[in-house]
Amino acid sequence: MFNYNNDKVRLIEVGPRDGLQNEKAELSLEDKLEYINLLTLTGLKTIEATSFVRADKIPQMAHAGELFKRLTERSDFSDFNFPCLVPNMKGYEEARKSGVKEISLFSATSSEFTKKNINCTIEESFNRMREVSSEAKKDGVKIRAYISTAFGCPYAGHMKSNDLVKVIELFQELDVYEISIGDTIGVATPKQVSEYIRDFSSIISLDKVAMHFHDTRGMAVANVLTSLEEGIRVFDSSSGGLGGCPYAKGASGNVATEELLYLFNSLGLNHGIDIDKVKEASRFILNKVNKETPSKLLSVLLNKDE
Repeated sequence: MFNYNNDKVRLIEVGPRDGLQNEKAELSLEDKLEYINLLTLTGLKTIEATSFVRADKIPQMAHAGELFKRLTERSDFSDFNFPCLVPNMKGYEEARKSGVKEISLFSATSSEFTKKNINCTIEESFNRMREVSSEAKKDGVKIRAYISTAFGCPYAGHMKSNDLVKVIELFQELDVYEISIGDTIGVATPKQVSEYIRDFSSIISLDKVAMHFHDTRGMAVANVLTSLEEGIRVFDSSSGGLGGCPYAKGASGNVATEELLYLFNSLGLNHGIDIDKVKEASRFILNKVNKETPSKLLSVLLNKDE
């Protein structure tokens, strides 16, 4: 137990997209760019930049095209991955016009959730994504997948592992390179996480799986540790613990990047990320959205500086 032999773990920073999408504050383009700039100084190599969704529905994701163009204009950003979420073919076309080279597609284990989120059933969501996937393959664009409500849904309640397995199989048909398993409303527990990972490990290699936990009920770090023990080595996180889903009431709090780094450091895992520099990126964005971090660890780190 806890014998990782300096194993390498990879963090996907989702703060600029998932972290900001549920905030009331609508940031300027310059503030979003500076936030991403600060994150690039930390050692993080994959930073989810934005989402090509309707700005009237999620105004925090306005400026998506211009933001991505500005990122790609900087030669010092050439070694970074800036995936962008796209909801449909129109979003994909806008992303490609901006030069996006990696997209994220998303569905859920609950049709009740997808109907609230993207106004369609799970089956209908995959019909949309098949067209996007086909075009992305032609264009040489990498595809990552998100599965929401893997452990519980705000409308349908508890979700079973076989619900998750079915959606994983559907995404595998789209040839995605990685699938992020999301605890959208933060209800997962270590026992459940362990059982679900063992259930889906029979149909997908664990090196193609990432885990995405919310800390709504304080279980995120425990669930990450459980995932590590089961063999997962890729995790999504948001600097400062920002985030939540606009279509899942009460689903606040992605697990803070700082908390995962503290855990990884304690276990001797190899990640190459500077926790102090992540803290500075979090300080910047928390000031811009005018809120305190939900992360106990980051609160300690920020208070030490005062």
